[in-house]
Amino acid sequence: MTLRLAELTPDTLGAAVRLPPAVGEPANVAPVVFSIAEAYVTPSAWPRVVLDGDEVVGFVMASWDPENELEAFRAGVWRLDVAESAQGRGVGRFAVEQVAEEARRRGIERITVLWEPGDDGPEGFYLRLGFVQTGEILFGEVVGALDL
Repeated sequence: MTLRLAELTPDTLGAAVRLPPAVGEPANVAPVVFSIAEAYVTPSAWPRVVLDGDEVVGFVMASWDPENELEAFRAGVWRLDVAESAQGRGVGRFAVEQVAEEARRRGIERITVLWEPGDDGPEGFYLRLGFVQTGEILFGEVVGALDL
C-alpha cells in the first residue's frame, strides 16, 4: 500500500461518500456525507480522503479550533471512516498519524477524539494508538487525548 492524505475533490467525492457506513445504517460514526455537510458549514473542519494510489480507502475529518471553550474540540479527530476492503490494513492508523502530524505543524501539542462506549466501538483502536481516556464524557461519548 502507498497511502497518502489528500483534500477532498470532485474526483474523490463519489468514492468518499460510498465509504461505510451508509446513511441510515447503524454505526459508531456518521456517514461521510454528513461529515462533508458539516465541514461545509464549519470553518474549523479539515476533511481529507486517504488514498491508496488513486483509490479512496478512507476519510478523516479533523478540526482546528484552538479558541473553543471545550478543550475536547480544540484540535483532533472528528470522524474516521475506512473502506471495508481496507480495514485491518493500517489505513485508520495512517489517517490518525497524519492528523497528529498536521497538529504538530500547527504547533498543537494535544489532539482529542470522542467515541461511543461499547464493545463494538473504536475504543480499542484509539487506545492502541496511544490515546488515553480523560475521564470526561461529552454528549454521551468518551473523550480520549493524545499528547504529541
